[in-house]
Formats: sequence, structure tokens, C-alpha cells
Amino acid sequence: MSEEGTGAGRETHRPGENHTLGTPAGRGTIGAVSSRPDLRDLALLRRVRDRIDREYARPLDVEALARGVHLSAGHLSREFKRAYGESPYAYLMTRRIERAMALLRRGDLSVTEVCFTVGCSSLGTFSTRFSELVGMSPSAYRRQHAEISAIPSCQARVVTRPVRNREAPPARTPLA
Repeated sequence: MSEEGTGAGRETHRPGENHTLGTPAGRGTIGAVSSRPDLRDLALLRRVRDRIDREYARPLDVEALARGVHLSAGHLSREFKRAYGESPYAYLMTRRIERAMALLRRGDLSVTEVCFTVGCSSLGTFSTRFSELVGMSPSAYRRQHAEISAIPSCQARVVTRPVRNREAPPARTPLA
């Protein structure tokens, strides 16, 4: 057998390494294959998540979040989804909808006021996302949950947490 056929004298590719750079995967290198983000990336992702939690009512986009931690938008999106199970945008919208649910239960703001208070710029998009996550429109939620105000807020938050990806149970209609 020739030397070429046996692989002798050639660089071998080991799993978990970036073939072109020869560095261990997950070190923030382009082309690295890793099953999870490294500790440095996790710290940056936690900073992004904390910023979303603090500034959910401000205009935020993935590019601005990525610039804040000196990553590309694509890399941030991929790593955030890998670490937390949802994209930065989906996480932001979940926070906004959770806050909107609390404001609607309080009952002193209109649906439009709640929409703009939580940082959404379109009432239609807000209502659509709210319905997808909660399973009912914001106004229906407000009517249904007006009496929940007697429950402590920590328990109400657990009971009323929105569900991702259209997993909300469908509204039941009587079969009569």
C-alpha cells in the first residue's frame, strides 16, 4: 500500500478539534464543533440574558445585543439557543409577554398601553405573539384573570407563565 493510502504523513482530524486551526472545539473559534458553549461564552450569554431581563421595554435587537458583548449576531443567536433553548428574540418576547400578563392582571392600563409599556411597537404583533404564547388574546386574558389578583404574585407568576411554540392548550368550546 502506498504512503498516501495509509494516511501516513498526513495530519489527522480528531473529533472535537477545528481541523483548520487545530484548536479544541468550543473556544470561540470559527468552524469549531462543540455540543455546548464554553465558560467564556456562557458568561457572555448570561450578560445578554441579564440585559434582556433588565431592558425588555427598550428597543432591543440581536445586533445590538451582540455588539454589547463583542460577538457577531449569528454567533450570539446560535450559542444563546444552544445554551437556553430559544433564540434571544424569543427570550425577549417571552419576558415582554410575562410582564404584559402582570400589567393586564393589574387592570389599570388598556391593552394598547400595555403593548407600548413592555416595549412592543406594533399592537398587531403584540397581540399575535401574546395569543401564541398564552392561548388567548390580551383582552380575553385581562377579562379572565381580573379575579386572580387575590393570589400572591409569586404564585401567579408560576401559574400564568407563558408557554413557548404554540404549546398553549386550545380554547375549549362547548359541544352542545
